[in-house]
Amino acid sequence: MMSETARAALKRQGYKLFGANSSAKLCHWTRKSIYGEGACYKEKFYGIRCHRCIQMTPATDACTHNCVFCWRAGDFSKIEVGDPDEPAEIVKGAISAQREIVSGFKGEAKTDQKKWQEAREPRHAAISLSGEPFSYPLAGELVSAFHGAGLTTFVVTNGTFPGRVAELKPLPTQLYVSLVAPDAETYSKVCAPLISGGWEKIGETLRATKGLGCRRVIRMTAVKGFNMHGEKGYAERILLAEPEFVEVKSYMHRGSSIHRLAPESMPSHEETRAFAEAVAMETGYSLVAEAPESRVVLLARDEKASSRRVMRFD
Repeated sequence: MMSETARAALKRQGYKLFGANSSAKLCHWTRKSIYGEGACYKEKFYGIRCHRCIQMTPATDACTHNCVFCWRAGDFSKIEVGDPDEPAEIVKGAISAQREIVSGFKGEAKTDQKKWQEAREPRHAAISLSGEPFSYPLAGELVSAFHGAGLTTFVVTNGTFPGRVAELKPLPTQLYVSLVAPDAETYSKVCAPLISGGWEKIGETLRATKGLGCRRVIRMTAVKGFNMHGEKGYAERILLAEPEFVEVKSYMHRGSSIHRLAPESMPSHEETRAFAEAVAMETGYSLVAEAPESRVVLLARDEKASSRRVMRFD
């Protein structure tokens, strides 16, 4: 269980805590969508409705990495969740937290009231807020509980639990694997791993995801001066998994990362796109979409994958 000091710090930063280890938090794009001011790039790329999306985690303070670009509340020291919350209770807690999170929008003049009502009935869970989802040992049961409650799921993993990824049942609606280094040296510099053999474990995870029966995406976070090199190395790892899509997204200078990185570490959209195009050249993938406001570019494996890009999730 998290210490009271840690819980107090998270609450100050807007986290809604429930159970021993779980939390949800208002996403910037949920607010924007309810106000009619735009939508998350995942809505454009994949068809989720961001005002109906819960940004949550079952492992708030547990991770195998202390990545330099992470915006979470503080440094991780716990690798696994030793006292996991029950999946059904997490689902109930997450939905309740989301309703509390959006409750204050009702009385605001610029609120789209239809979207506000819909936001109170979430249809999608992004299991990605903080920590590593597979630090939570019941990830499959959690996905099942969300699906049973009528929600779709995105699970985002850093790839350091290959056995749990390989055994995951049921599969989420979409599985993300983070790939933020082209080689072991860069991995150590960018991810500051708390475990040994992390680089090798990520390779195992990528192999394990090849051919899985859900939509698969590799997420690359581009940090200027740190990991925007070695396109051939990235390509070798991407082709281990052959995901339908690769997202290349700029690091954003916010959260606790501002204490580790300078604003200059955030590449422009043009720089992010150029890096993505260089990776595309090495993989044979094609650039199929972009969202300049989020500094993110989407690559697709082939025309068949691209045709399945946007799916309605609600």
